[in-house]
Amino acid sequence: MMRWAALGAVVIVTGAARGQGIDELWSRNCLSCHGKEGQGGGAGTRTLLTDELMDQGLDRRFFDAIKNGVPDSAMPGFGETLKDEQIWALVVEVRELQAAAWRKRVGSPKADRQGVYTTSLHRYRVRPVVERGLETPWSVDWLPSGEMLVTERAGRLRVWKDGKLSAPVEGLPAVSARGQGGLMDVAVHPKFAENGWVYLASTEASPDGKREMTKILRGTLDVRKTPAVWTQDRVIFEAKPEHYSGPGVHYGCRIVFDPKDPGLMYFGIGERGQMDLAQNLERPNGKVYRVRDDGSVPKDNPFVGRGGGTYEQVWSFGHRNPQGLAFDLNGSLWDTEHGPRGGDELNLIEKGANYGWPLVSYGINYSGAPFRAPWSEVMGARGTPKTGGAVRMPVYRWLPSIGACGLDVARGPAFTKWKGDLFAGGLSGANVDRLRIADGKLVEREEIFHGQGRVRDVVCGPDGTIYIVLNGPDKVVRLVPAD
Repeated sequence: MMRWAALGAVVIVTGAARGQGIDELWSRNCLSCHGKEGQGGGAGTRTLLTDELMDQGLDRRFFDAIKNGVPDSAMPGFGETLKDEQIWALVVEVRELQAAAWRKRVGSPKADRQGVYTTSLHRYRVRPVVERGLETPWSVDWLPSGEMLVTERAGRLRVWKDGKLSAPVEGLPAVSARGQGGLMDVAVHPKFAENGWVYLASTEASPDGKREMTKILRGTLDVRKTPAVWTQDRVIFEAKPEHYSGPGVHYGCRIVFDPKDPGLMYFGIGERGQMDLAQNLERPNGKVYRVRDDGSVPKDNPFVGRGGGTYEQVWSFGHRNPQGLAFDLNGSLWDTEHGPRGGDELNLIEKGANYGWPLVSYGINYSGAPFRAPWSEVMGARGTPKTGGAVRMPVYRWLPSIGACGLDVARGPAFTKWKGDLFAGGLSGANVDRLRIADGKLVEREEIFHGQGRVRDVVCGPDGTIYIVLNGPDKVVRLVPAD
């Protein structure tokens, strides 16, 4: 049972604290009892840095303890002097301190002298795939004939075959590679052997070059030629020209096909730094989309016939920047997406659902200023915004952020004990987490890879080994069984 006296006593805060950032809030109100690093000691408080206290299921209890106090302890409540978002910012600070202490104590997964990494279920080795010749690789996928396709953000698509990296594919449409944009995902149609289709997600500039938006294209790829040639462009999705916006951030984008109906495809687009538009169905920002493989709109999409300029391709909304998208072995669709400072999310994506951005958030502003709270004045008693429509909360949130990027499910013969688990990558976290879900809930999380580069993509290969696309260094590696 949790001992909430571990939160200790906190100095009473004044109304002047409402404009403070997280560091000042902690320094003025928590440091004297909890210590600079959450180690405790003042007024007899115990450490906040134990593994037991890191469980995400305690988020609300931390929040409530700070807001309402802890009976029979020296912990007062701050609901009358701090706003909900300030209280949540203090929870974020606790989580950041806990994560820093955990990393210092545990370090990164390390190989033994034989180069073997040991996890709770499997032992593996890291093998190089593409070691040189790439510049900011973004994604990989495979043709049925065995060739691996690799995108580079600058706008190049390459073919990896027989241990060699090809020259850039010829005939690709131009992309706008500014800020976080460029050539992003590549996805081979499940029936490629029949239709020859390959799909790309890229950033397109407006004619004046001042505005951009994510675009989905389909083409054919002839790998018999040297270099390979891209032909037969078809636009699968593009936003209305008036909805393009300035270059910079949050383009998405991943593409996946429905395992139950390969003619259906899903992709996500970020809110392009215009967070309020994620709630607006008449704007393309911050959505997960569902279309037929020719770009047509399925009649059973949730917003078909709504009118008023609605994007009928929308499947779900209220997303910030989805850069991981995958179906699990049960046919459920999952995404991972960036929060701000803290609060990256793993979401079960369902038809017509609202995932809350920016109404609610597990994060704070990058500056350290409070932003929102998962539980705030906009939320009703059962998690329903007073502005209408239930918000779907994440199955898991990362605090601090990992820069969630890349997501896939383990399948195939290589790692049988991982079968069905999700594998999520992180850019800023430089990590890959294994996530086990049961009955829609997270039951196990394990970091299996860390500190070898920014993880841009995680993909289960045709043989079941786990491919990891890295930036800085720019290369592709894979995890292979050691047993």
